[in-house]
Amino acid sequence: MSRVAKNPVQLPKGVTVTQSGRDVTVKGGKGTLALELGVGIAINEEDGALNIAYDGDKTKALAGTTRALLNNMVIGVSEGWEKKLVLNGVGYRAKADGKSVNLTVGLSHPVDYQLPEGVTAETPTQTEVVVKGIDKQAVGQAAAEIRSFRPPEPYKGKGIRYATENVRRKEAKKK
Repeated sequence: MSRVAKNPVQLPKGVTVTQSGRDVTVKGGKGTLALELGVGIAINEEDGALNIAYDGDKTKALAGTTRALLNNMVIGVSEGWEKKLVLNGVGYRAKADGKSVNLTVGLSHPVDYQLPEGVTAETPTQTEVVVKGIDKQAVGQAAAEIRSFRPPEPYKGKGIRYATENVRRKEAKKK
């Protein structure tokens, strides 16, 4: 039995799961997400929890992945996901307006990043960007793309980094 798949996914109040064939839909207060189950994977709902069933060794790893994806969907539609980015550098600033984030990060031109569908961003200060959404993969991808415009460099630590990221610093060249 897969160690990850044997743990049930707890369903909080207000979250419903419907299944039609191999398609699973999770609805909650923040929105709706869908997933297509792999061949040989089945889910059973009992006592407010989802249990993953699979047949054979070939679907063992897929069962663990399916359980993790379902858990991320349940958390997303009930609480939502967010990633914080911090801009570090002289003159570096960000401004979120609507479906885009405007970045001034030391390039010859300002960067205008268009957010994907279902993802929002806000800027509590000029040097912070908070990316939010219900789809964990989309939120992480949007945050990674924003970070890729100016990743942190190891000498002065300038760049865009995650709030939880620890940038390893290098010592500068000596005379």
